[in-house]
Amino acid sequence: MNSVASPQTLVDLPFPMSAGDLYSRVFDAILEQRLLPGSRFTEDSLGQMFGVRRSEIRSVLARLAHQQIIILRTHHRPRVAAPDAEQTRQTLHARRLAEITLVRLACQRPAPQDLDRLRAIVERERQCTERGQALRLSTDFHLALAELAGNAPLAHFLEGLVPQTSLAIAQMDAQVEDCCDWRAHEGILEAVERRDAVMAATLLSRHLDYLEGMLLNAPAALRQKRIAL
Repeated sequence: MNSVASPQTLVDLPFPMSAGDLYSRVFDAILEQRLLPGSRFTEDSLGQMFGVRRSEIRSVLARLAHQQIIILRTHHRPRVAAPDAEQTRQTLHARRLAEITLVRLACQRPAPQDLDRLRAIVERERQCTERGQALRLSTDFHLALAELAGNAPLAHFLEGLVPQTSLAIAQMDAQVEDCCDWRAHEGILEAVERRDAVMAATLLSRHLDYLEGMLLNAPAALRQKRIAL
């Protein structure tokens, strides 16, 4: 039986939110397992929980569907994706090919304002203790780094891959420090600031090696935390 979001699933937020804030809140709810992988819900139920219009929820769901976090099908309720090991393996392979290229490009043209944005994300990661928010901040870091590369089509491609990695991690029984190491991001950022493309690519590759080992080689009991049936 499919699970449906209930009034207890999400936090009711009475104040207005921007589209970006609403996206973050919904994504956090998924990464914090307040919406389980495989669960179904309606646009109205999410709109009520977040105190926003159905049209605003629809826009966020479209973005999450592009990232393959939400599955949208005609005449079906939206469903949270539940990637299996093979889907995760393919995602990580495609992500590695794209992101290594992007980080090398980023080292060619690191604008000060973009570096400041990345530093701010790393600082928020360092202070974060909430698992779902930490995963979303990790996603934000990698996507902001991709934007810095100045290759919009490739960055857009990566935007459909990085959040899927976060979703796969969210299904695991792992602590924040085990899956969201802000120090790895700090090292990559420092290499980009120095315009050291070789070091930046090396550090990113090690980071992806770690994620791949954690997601694909972990015991099955650790990989699958909770999935709605």
